[in-house]
Amino acid sequence: MSQAYNAYGQPVGPALAHWQPRPAPDSEPLAGRFCRLEPLDANRHAEALWQAWRMPASEFDNDPDARARWTYLGGRPFDDEAGCQAWLSRMSAAWDPLCYAVIDPADGQAAGMATYLNIVPVDGRIEIGHLSFSPRMARRPMSSEALMLMMAHAFEMGYRRLEWKCDALNAPSRRAAERLGFRFEGVFRQHRVVAGRNRDTAWFSVLDAEWPVVRACHRRWLAPENFDTAGCQRQSLSSMTATISLS
Repeated sequence: MSQAYNAYGQPVGPALAHWQPRPAPDSEPLAGRFCRLEPLDANRHAEALWQAWRMPASEFDNDPDARARWTYLGGRPFDDEAGCQAWLSRMSAAWDPLCYAVIDPADGQAAGMATYLNIVPVDGRIEIGHLSFSPRMARRPMSSEALMLMMAHAFEMGYRRLEWKCDALNAPSRRAAERLGFRFEGVFRQHRVVAGRNRDTAWFSVLDAEWPVVRACHRRWLAPENFDTAGCQRQSLSSMTATISLS
């Protein structure tokens, strides 16, 4: 692409002659093969989420109160089911963040939560974050598919840029972003103060021009032939997205 210049001879970004602000995300459910995303409703989802979030990760879990998995979200903001419901009510009260409950189709119960946030329709920019997945979702295809559904929906609405941000020390989140096809952009140093500690923030993104190639990887991974009769993947998503070449 050749460089554009304005009337003063200064380099400027490409013109977006037909650009229009995008619609805000709606509250429609998003359905997949392994999970369903429903707009978060504290009255319907709080009990199941409280129970799911309290589950130990394994029989060897040394965190019986299940707080460790909230470390990089600033700590768990509730101590009991009533507090959980109150927090979910606050989280679901506004359109940004727009929160979804991740529903396990096996029993129709909520097993986790994910959100759109930092929604800027005028720029076509949106973020996926505040992921609170329970052990029920661990090492299951629904964990990846829930995020794939949100990624696809963002680009179907015409957004230009999809962001993922996390504590730079949160290695699992950084791996998840790269596995899903996000591109690492760098670290904002001393970006926030969270729970009285410094947080450097790692930034990742997928652009609309990059999405078709990323989407093709997602579709290959989700294909029935990529899973055996026990539901285990034959080829990992990371091995597919690792082949993406981004200029």
